[in-house]
Amino acid sequence: MEPIRAYAGLASGGDSIRENAELAADELERAGGFDRAVVAVAVTTGTGWINESLASSLEYMYSGDTAIVGLQYSYLPSWLSFLVDKERARQAGEAQFGAVYDKWKKLPRESRPKLVVMGESLGSFGGESAFGGVDDVEMRTDGVLFTGPPNANRIWTDVTTNRDPGSPERLPIYENGRTVRFGAQTPEDLARPDAPWGRPRMVYLQHASDPIVWWSPKLLLNEPDWLREERGDDVLDSTRWYPFVTFLQVAADMAVSTNVPDGHGHTYVVDIADAWSAILSPPGWTATDTDRLRTALVGIGGDG
Repeated sequence: MEPIRAYAGLASGGDSIRENAELAADELERAGGFDRAVVAVAVTTGTGWINESLASSLEYMYSGDTAIVGLQYSYLPSWLSFLVDKERARQAGEAQFGAVYDKWKKLPRESRPKLVVMGESLGSFGGESAFGGVDDVEMRTDGVLFTGPPNANRIWTDVTTNRDPGSPERLPIYENGRTVRFGAQTPEDLARPDAPWGRPRMVYLQHASDPIVWWSPKLLLNEPDWLREERGDDVLDSTRWYPFVTFLQVAADMAVSTNVPDGHGHTYVVDIADAWSAILSPPGWTATDTDRLRTALVGIGGDG
């Protein structure tokens, strides 16, 4: 069937982010979104952009029996909005999820659609802002997928900092993989560790060469673990940390981080198929279906 996509831009008529979030949720309801199998809250980047692979892969997987709702909160490109406009992203994530959740939780429990949250880059920052922590994600969603998360993400930082001993910063293992898992080359990474993975599931896709993920003011004076530990496959062995210099190099990389092939830098496309398959695949879904979905996503990509 034809998937539903509801959206509110900055000029949609509301006087505030919260009013526009309620407009988007009302449009989702009017279009019949809560009658679909899955409702996805897609928190956008600065310009209101959503990674087409995040949306299309979920829609293909459920044969269109989906509804996605998005909200624009800025005119700035993602990397610039990340530097100067994070507060609006936080407000948008809280308001957007809250407006949808308030409608969703009033539905009969037996007929509610699955409720998921997704976002790339600054969208993941905003998406995280709706939750107090991993436990809150478990209580109020059926799954979460974030790609290219900025280093400023609060839940990401907490999980990465408190990762299980012996797991690397670039692909942490947290609480033996019970809820949250990380991937760079899926599905192999998402199989780590070899332990039960409960539901709902939360996935971060992040490349070792993605400067959006690894840029932080701490780089000014502190060597990060991702350079001290075994490098990711696409990080040169010759890369070294130097005070101030590495900070500036990674900052400069952010502006061009999408001008690279899929699977590197800040470009996330086909691996999204494996992530959604792990998080919330429909009944009867097979590995062959995932391979077909990966093929369908080839050629989709870019950042806002």
